[in-house]
Amino acid sequence: MSADAGAASQSPASGTVTVVDHPLVAHKVTMLRDVGTVSESFRALCTEITLLTAYEALRHLPVESVAVETPITTTRSPRLSGPAPAVVGILRAGLVMIEAILTLIPHARVGHVGLYRDPESHQPVQYYRKLPTDIAERDVLLVDPMLATGGSAVRSLEILREEGCRPPRLLSIIGCPEGIAAVHSAYPEVQITLAALDERLNENAYIVPGLGDAGDRIYGTR
Repeated sequence: MSADAGAASQSPASGTVTVVDHPLVAHKVTMLRDVGTVSESFRALCTEITLLTAYEALRHLPVESVAVETPITTTRSPRLSGPAPAVVGILRAGLVMIEAILTLIPHARVGHVGLYRDPESHQPVQYYRKLPTDIAERDVLLVDPMLATGGSAVRSLEILREEGCRPPRLLSIIGCPEGIAAVHSAYPEVQITLAALDERLNENAYIVPGLGDAGDRIYGTR
């Protein structure tokens, strides 16, 4: 399942998933996968991939036409309209993607959802929630590097629904069919953007071929 950037393919649950197809993205994902890539480089690559794929995830943002005076003449040109969008990161790995989005949209509002995966049940457990008070009035982009079981994404989407949000968009670096199916089974309207779509989950709920634990590799922990 893949699609060119700007196009979309159908997930197993018939929601929309876009896999950004670009040589630079593919090259950087390959570097991310390499077990020899150190944390400093891994963080930089996550930032770069987020920047390269966010344009697709944010394609839907509304614009308005405004008058602009250039050095040559006066013209009309589009700019973002409405309340600034909100980017919500799933802690802790999502932090690196938030910073990348803020370089693109410095006026974006930021929220955080803290979840960890129970090592036995593999289910997400919430330990933190901090969101903009008016998040229901904003377009929301949910970010997390890995869409594996889909449990953290589904729980985060549930939290956003509890806050009255319109359907968010989800941006991940690597996903797998099981994670996509889980998200679209619970929230079929959610638009998912990925840098790479991998084969499957293994018996330990890690993506194959994947890149290991993104949080550990970003921050040099085990």
